[in-house]
Amino acid sequence: MISGLAPTKVSYMALPELRLSENVVGDYFVDSTCIDCDLCRQIAPETFSDIGDQSVVYHQPENDQQELQALKALVTCPTASIGTLSHRSAKTAVAAYPELVADNVYFCGFASESSYGASSYLIVRPEGNVRVDSPRFASPLVKRIEALGGVSMMFLTHRDDVADHEKWASHFGAERVLHRDDFGRSLAGIERALSGSDTIALDDDLIAIPTPGHTRGHTVLLYRDQFLFSGDHLWWSEAYDGLHASHNVCWYSLPQQTRSMERLLEYRFEWVLPGHGRRVHLSSSLMRASLENLVARMKQSARAVS
Repeated sequence: MISGLAPTKVSYMALPELRLSENVVGDYFVDSTCIDCDLCRQIAPETFSDIGDQSVVYHQPENDQQELQALKALVTCPTASIGTLSHRSAKTAVAAYPELVADNVYFCGFASESSYGASSYLIVRPEGNVRVDSPRFASPLVKRIEALGGVSMMFLTHRDDVADHEKWASHFGAERVLHRDDFGRSLAGIERALSGSDTIALDDDLIAIPTPGHTRGHTVLLYRDQFLFSGDHLWWSEAYDGLHASHNVCWYSLPQQTRSMERLLEYRFEWVLPGHGRRVHLSSSLMRASLENLVARMKQSARAVS
């Protein structure tokens, strides 16, 4: 492996004087720097809830499991907005990442503020590990990923969720993959540029599928016809009780976004692992049914607007 740049240390800076008044009384709290990325509510739903545009502690942890989940949320928080008055040790929570999702796919934790708290993932493969999007370049996470075999490829779904990609690539000597239509000044050094609208086989078990809409060069990654790493293109919505995509965060083209979504009906998958939004695991038939419903909603919405 290449030594690269020194990893940043893990630090937690939530300030009691900025504690949101909506937090329940107790040790854990969220301060006013919260950016509402939703990760704490996904990781520790027994502890954290939302108050519209920020998270708060609505229930203090009552057992070891809830305590661990709350500390994992604290470690993952991209803005260090979660704190404890007693300055509890987060050592066990730090060591929990990367955290197994299923099979050989891991959630990295350690979200970055520069990608607005986007989730990133690691696929551990004999052919070489693949990281999808980028977390913070934090020393404990670097060491854990080293122990799992490092990173040979970094698949970047789009320009928004790249975070510390340069530090990670330098440290591991990893090849970064990104669609050319999402290149910019900070992404000029990308090693492998995808282009066009055709699907691209990156390996026997890895397929890149261009999905313009959220951004012009947005691309999703399909692994083993089972795991779809969907970036900011697709996620699970509890409000809709189904797959969802929001026109409010479509920066490039709503019509393209709809066509890109419809294109995914050509593929089989059982997991949707997004950058933002909730992940979901369904049978392939239920996943397809939910995707069909979403495409129908998007087309109906487009007709209403026109």
